[in-house]
Amino acid sequence: MISLKRFGRSGYNSSRTIFGAAAFSSVTQNEANRTLDLLLKYGVNHIDTAASYGESELRIGRWMKEFRNQFFLATKTGKRTYKDAKEELYRSLERLNVDKIDLWQMHFLVNQQEWDIAMHAGGAIDAFLEAKEEGLVSYIGVTGHGLTAPVMHIRSLELYDFDSVLLPYNDILMQNIDYSTEFNKLVKKCTERNIAIQTIKSICKAPLGDKQSKHAVWYDPLVQDKAIEHAVAWVLGNPDVFLNTVGDIHLLEKVLLTAEKKVLPPGDEIMQSDIDKYKIRPLFIE
Repeated sequence: MISLKRFGRSGYNSSRTIFGAAAFSSVTQNEANRTLDLLLKYGVNHIDTAASYGESELRIGRWMKEFRNQFFLATKTGKRTYKDAKEELYRSLERLNVDKIDLWQMHFLVNQQEWDIAMHAGGAIDAFLEAKEEGLVSYIGVTGHGLTAPVMHIRSLELYDFDSVLLPYNDILMQNIDYSTEFNKLVKKCTERNIAIQTIKSICKAPLGDKQSKHAVWYDPLVQDKAIEHAVAWVLGNPDVFLNTVGDIHLLEKVLLTAEKKVLPPGDEIMQSDIDKYKIRPLFIE
């Protein structure tokens, strides 16, 4: 079984690998149910979805009557005003077939203009704080993609006491000095305040460019067993973070296998060898 780690101040012991339910954007219910069997097999007990992930909330909602108590359930909204965010929360509750969500997150909050709307009076933050007071959600978080995510998360945490953050993290990304500096600042702030740190893009290989993806992700992922093993073990080698799994159900078990085996994190020489061998390139370009 995959090892557990306390999810910030929630008191919940989450699996180190959290199921990234973007993988359910366009799968059938039968495919989703087979994935549920996989999650239970490896002891994954935390699901992270979003209102914008296609059919994902509906697929998960079909499980909740029987399996609600076995999962910490998180979703997200990309809406930036109080009214729109609150309406989307009610929609998520209905689609997920639950009365309460464990973690509700502001989705992809890295744009300055959107941040200004969301984080001030009349913005989504009012809906988040109200939902927490009403008991519709237990915890609130903020997520982001791109090179500005650590900086924007730090700004968000200076304004409100969020319970979790989510952002990209992999070896080649952390070779970007500016990103790694801000990422480490964020980790320090989060560990001091017992804020959970979720990471994404663990097995990203490169941007797609003009290629058509063979997988249900918007980037070119690593697919070789050894490459995935190294990338996943590298992320899990950081004891402060969780790894949110890849958005493709067909690559999922390769990630879970490494997490279960508790593979030792590879050193710099191995990671650099993989960069050369698999032509790994940064996903985010300045």
